[in-house]
Amino acid sequence: MNMMQTMVLGIDLGGTQVRAAKVDAGGVHAFQSARINSSGTVEEVLEDIFRITDILVDPQVRAIGIGVPSVVDLEEGIVYEVQNIPSWKEVSLKKIMESRYGIPVQVNNDANCFALGELYFGKGRGRENLIGLTIGTGLGAGIIIRHRLYAGANCGAGEFGMVNYLDKYFEYYSCGQFFRNVHRLDGEKVFRDALRGEAYARVLFGELGAHLGQAIKMILYTYDTDLIILGGSVSQAYTYFRDTLWEQVNMLAYSRSAQRLRIEVSELEHSGILGAAALCYDRDPE
Repeated sequence: MNMMQTMVLGIDLGGTQVRAAKVDAGGVHAFQSARINSSGTVEEVLEDIFRITDILVDPQVRAIGIGVPSVVDLEEGIVYEVQNIPSWKEVSLKKIMESRYGIPVQVNNDANCFALGELYFGKGRGRENLIGLTIGTGLGAGIIIRHRLYAGANCGAGEFGMVNYLDKYFEYYSCGQFFRNVHRLDGEKVFRDALRGEAYARVLFGELGAHLGQAIKMILYTYDTDLIILGGSVSQAYTYFRDTLWEQVNMLAYSRSAQRLRIEVSELEHSGILGAAALCYDRDPE
């Protein structure tokens, strides 16, 4: 059965909100969002998720995919140390949801979901291999190899941000926290100033681009992909760090790899929901 021809439910769980919608080959239907009690107990946060899921699950919905900002035991669907939800240290989310709704549930990290969403609905359609790179408050990635998500043995594949770099690690210098970490400045203000043409802001984004370019070189040496799709809040400022990023990428030892590389910025609306739904497709390859 081709799951894209059926209706599945995509749920994007964040630190402050849960977003969900029915998804099929035509995209998102019946979008819903609600705030969650981030400081609540495990059960209270679950109730927030149930409340929105109850509205959307009906006989048409054949499966549920959930993206979470955490490490996940992919076989058991257990989420660990969910970002910004302190009570969620270890939650058997797959088992809980399957017990309540009686349909298959897949759970995965939100960066992995981003890559799958691009593969099925975004700029990765028709491609065999790609890296989805999310640049926001952190640096995350999802890896697609031969049209399937590669998450690693412990859902840890693609944690490029944790690789040692300079005196810290890549994420310290290559995400939205760069401005605060290195310059003690608010990143959103720097972006607004860049939009206004402030010279200092353009210089700082150039610095970010150089660091991110180094990270992308490391990714290319590891996976030799020819497509990287950028997502996350910082990707919207790509025009301000593109040049310095490519200066670094073009110094790759393998010039053919650099020449063949395409870097795109995601244009998907509801990418978290679409990616979560695509977890169900990844389990049922065409």
